Amino acid sequence: MTGAPIPEPLIPEPLSIAVAQPLCVAYDVAANAATHAATVRSAGARVVVFPELSLTGYQLDAPVIAAEDPRLVPIVEACAEMGSVALVGAPVRGDADRSQIAMLALDGAGVTVAYRKMWLSTAESERFTPGGKPAVVDVDGWRLGLAVCKDTGVSQHASDTAALGIDGYVAGVCEHADEVAVHEQRALRVAAEHQIWVAVASFAGSTGGGFDRTAGRSGIWASDGVALATAGPDTGDVARARITG
Repeated sequence: MTGAPIPEPLIPEPLSIAVAQPLCVAYDVAANAATHAATVRSAGARVVVFPELSLTGYQLDAPVIAAEDPRLVPIVEACAEMGSVALVGAPVRGDADRSQIAMLALDGAGVTVAYRKMWLSTAESERFTPGGKPAVVDVDGWRLGLAVCKDTGVSQHASDTAALGIDGYVAGVCEHADEVAVHEQRALRVAAEHQIWVAVASFAGSTGGGFDRTAGRSGIWASDGVALATAGPDTGDVARARITG
């Protein structure tokens, strides 16, 4: 008598993902949300990733944004229309009246604070408090580990996030134009060390905090380091890829 056959592991359907670098108007959440919504519609991807603090620009004094903020409705509507999940950057309220840098997850059902940045720069630490733990969002069976900028340069962050069981590592960043190679180098390290694909949305154009010129060149890399898609340096550029496993 033989035992019952061992079931094959479930393989999720291919995932379409886009990394976007939209034009950002400093502090103008309503205008930026409209641009995000247009980007979701044009990207045509299941997941659309945006840079760090994409809703306000890298303005460290920008007011916090609540998940129920009505200015975010256009993005929710675009996600509902396209069947997309948008991962966007925003300052949010933290503990003890301190703020945190966050990644919001928006879909047709609404908005949640998906992740709070754990590793802060010196300037960021003057206003913000770090998040307390890594986070994952599940999209159609794909487990996406989340990161924001400096997180990607800290090996422990990728290790702790990978320990949650992830298929990909997804980040929003803001880098100077002369640091264009930084996020690619970090992405390749994470991909190699954890054998996962990596997607990075990098700010393009001008923003606050001394970032008069940012790097752009968002990208998506396979677990073997192959570049699946890369954007140029300009605002409005989007890179798309289809992840199959």
